Amino acid sequence: MRRFLPQTLPVWVLLIVIAGLLISQVATLYIVSRDRAAANDVVDLYRLNDRAYSLVQLMHAATPEERKATASGLFNATYALTVSDTPAVTSSIAGDDELAELEDILVGRLSKFGVTDARVRRDPATQESDTPGGEVMNRDVGQVERDLLVLAANFAQSDKLTASLRFADGQWLNFTEPITPVGPILSFDSLPLYSLIAGLVVIMSIWSLRRLTAPYRMMETAVNRIGNDLKSPPIAESGSREVRAAAKAINAMQARLREYVEDREHLAAALAHDLRTPMTRMRLRLELLRKSAVREALAHDLADVESIASSVIDFATFEVNEEKSERIDFWSLVESIADGYAEVSFDNDDTRSRGLICMARPVALKRCVTNLVQNAVTYGKKAHLSLYRSGDMITLAIRDEGPGIPQAQIDAVFGSFVRLEQSRNRQTGGLGLGLTIARNIARAAGGEIRLSNHPDGGLLTELRLPLAT
Repeated sequence: MRRFLPQTLPVWVLLIVIAGLLISQVATLYIVSRDRAAANDVVDLYRLNDRAYSLVQLMHAATPEERKATASGLFNATYALTVSDTPAVTSSIAGDDELAELEDILVGRLSKFGVTDARVRRDPATQESDTPGGEVMNRDVGQVERDLLVLAANFAQSDKLTASLRFADGQWLNFTEPITPVGPILSFDSLPLYSLIAGLVVIMSIWSLRRLTAPYRMMETAVNRIGNDLKSPPIAESGSREVRAAAKAINAMQARLREYVEDREHLAAALAHDLRTPMTRMRLRLELLRKSAVREALAHDLADVESIASSVIDFATFEVNEEKSERIDFWSLVESIADGYAEVSFDNDDTRSRGLICMARPVALKRCVTNLVQNAVTYGKKAHLSLYRSGDMITLAIRDEGPGIPQAQIDAVFGSFVRLEQSRNRQTGGLGLGLTIARNIARAAGGEIRLSNHPDGGLLTELRLPLAT
């Protein structure tokens, strides 16, 4: 279930905005519909009251025959009007409180014209086959006439209010008043407007969310770039006050981190460099000693110390080095390195991929590839190289014929001074800095190094670098 839920804050906020928009629209339409229905009820009662007053004022002084003649002249299908000795509304009890109050109002208002009783009833609509609007779609009429015909058809088919008023002589005046039809809130004419407003709200919400979340995206990009390359240029301190404050804080953090790392790198490089002077004196003094087993052992140990010092200097001065990035023909670089090892062969030598250009520091990238190839030759006896393009990335795959690495230790071998070969021989065990330096160089160029055990045996090392634009 959770995989179907949004995973980002902007999507959550957008869904909340859309849900709020829908709820508010539905609530607004419901309130408008209810208020309009209530307003129509009041208007219908007012119209009936006004028509009753006009008819009674017209007929109260007339004779019963004159009333019938007048009613016959005013009769039509929509506004029925009759005069009879019996009321059309037979029940003297009103259907609801509104009609009961209206009856009292009519009697009180019309009593001066001799009206002694008033009855009002709601009647359901009757289905008329011949209505004024039946010809609307079949006639070439103007918009005003079309609207009038449609409205007349709606009145003819709407519910009715039937009223019966008794004159002092006992004669009843019966007439009907159509209830104003309540049109739909949403129609084909209004739906595009609602859709346009909703679309504008959604578009404005998306634009606002992108503006609001821009600092978060900027910080994510900046932190990722700093993690890959501590020497990446600082981000621009522009935009709103919050964005400028975030950018300034990130730049300050990057500067402090860089100073911290450089101080320790300089310290390690200085210590390793200072060791060379006493080591040189020790080697000169060893040369003055007679050849013996002790002399050979000391010379061997001194060589190990010099190798350690050299590796530490290389590792410590990698970030301090100010080498510029250049466009590099990666195939030519790999081929020149492979030529120095008899144990290295190309799997796709017949289909050389040209145009594999990347942006990196030349000396550092050569050191990176050399470390990977040398590791494959040292621990896997032979190295099989393949170079190809995958999307916008260059991939160098190096497969050796060694025993591979236990799955649980694949990530650990990238740590500094981590050696899976536990012998004390530097020729077979190394110092444990080769992969660390290689990965730092790859990440500084925007790439990555991945290790995995090949299904056919041996370790598969993949160096991925972005193509130069």
